[in-house]
Amino acid sequence: MAERIVVVGAGFAGLETVKRLEKVLRHEMADGSVEVVLVAPNDYMLYLPLLPQVAAGVITAQSVTVPLPRAVKRAHRLPGTVVGVDLERKNCVVRKISGDEVDLPFDRIVLAPGSVTRQFDIPGLEDHALGMKNLAQAAYLRDHVLAQLELANAATDDEERAARCRFVVVGGGYAGTETAACLQLLTESALKRFPRLDPGMVRWTLVDIAPRLMPELGKRLGEQALDLLRRRGVEIKLETGVKDVTDEAVTFSDGEVVACRTLVWTAGVTSSPLVKNLGVELNRGRVRVGADLQIEGHPGVFALGDCAAVPDLTQDDADAICPPTAQHASRMATTAADNVVASLRGEPLTQYKHHDLGLVVDLGGTQAVAHPLNLELKGAPAQAVTRGYHLFALPLMRTRARVVANWILHLFGGDDFIRIGFLSDRKATVDEFEGTQSYLSHDEIRARAS
Repeated sequence: MAERIVVVGAGFAGLETVKRLEKVLRHEMADGSVEVVLVAPNDYMLYLPLLPQVAAGVITAQSVTVPLPRAVKRAHRLPGTVVGVDLERKNCVVRKISGDEVDLPFDRIVLAPGSVTRQFDIPGLEDHALGMKNLAQAAYLRDHVLAQLELANAATDDEERAARCRFVVVGGGYAGTETAACLQLLTESALKRFPRLDPGMVRWTLVDIAPRLMPELGKRLGEQALDLLRRRGVEIKLETGVKDVTDEAVTFSDGEVVACRTLVWTAGVTSSPLVKNLGVELNRGRVRVGADLQIEGHPGVFALGDCAAVPDLTQDDADAICPPTAQHASRMATTAADNVVASLRGEPLTQYKHHDLGLVVDLGGTQAVAHPLNLELKGAPAQAVTRGYHLFALPLMRTRARVVANWILHLFGGDDFIRIGFLSDRKATVDEFEGTQSYLSHDEIRARAS
């Protein structure tokens, strides 16, 4: 009977794990002694770092996806979401895209379900905040922002017009900063199509509880990014949180109340709810694994990417864990796949160790800041490095070509500012878009097996 290896998730970590397994185990998969099953709800891998550019209309949604039918050659693809895993019985519960639930037994499993938007117990946040974690959210956010400009342009009430022209982004990390920067350029360009709107009325505010913007970049580059955004008219509120959210206003922790119809929530991520119901030890909400990416006490069970607390062997601090970045996830995949193969063959497992190559932040247009290989760059040189890194990181040449073509087309042709009417009849919440309530609890998983 074939050894079944189940890979959960088709993000950076999951897809690269499958590709590596296909390469190393091609003979075993061909003769039927090993079966690799990839479980993912979508038929593509999403290149998350370029999501703000999708929302801003710089590139199309298709351009940031890597189609699984092209990337996965030998593994079996099961379209659905793993909503529960019983590690003792070596079985996972898959809710297929049809809604049916099926059991999927495994011999070895690689958990790479990624992360979801981290929310806090703030009144009104769950009902009114818009997320920026997947393709549907980016498409919805673009529609929503353009709709606010259209409604403001048609409004006869000055207070309504001002509220619809006020946009708040919470989260001063990479996602929040890039989202605010790219969408600010979108609204600035779109104003040419709305003659009744005063450009000074359209205001973007970036809010974060931390004292610095993107502290991982270092003090100097972080301050340069902050200064650049402020010169473009983006208001930056640091050491400030959100106290209350309604459909028409946001109240900050400093007491300021801002009338607005748009709150974009990008204040960090947390592990997929799947891993929190495994019944294993967690570290800062992520599954505690060894440097070999294996969960202690569960041979053949590996976890990596955003959901795993992987020891960072490049740091002197014994408690340091790798940050949840695409750079680490894609490189962890090689170690995870090789260790799965080693466990099959009775060979020793290897440890994951990777020195961070640096960070890049696209601020739209020709503006960016970057910190590659300990170099500090800003402006056009940083933008060249940033876009070069994205092209290098994209898995398929076809996808890279689409992205380059979109950049060129947008540079010379601009934007048509079209709304596609995605979910225009309702306000989509973070929970609805990311399906955070659809997972089985640990007790439900055990009850299902009994």
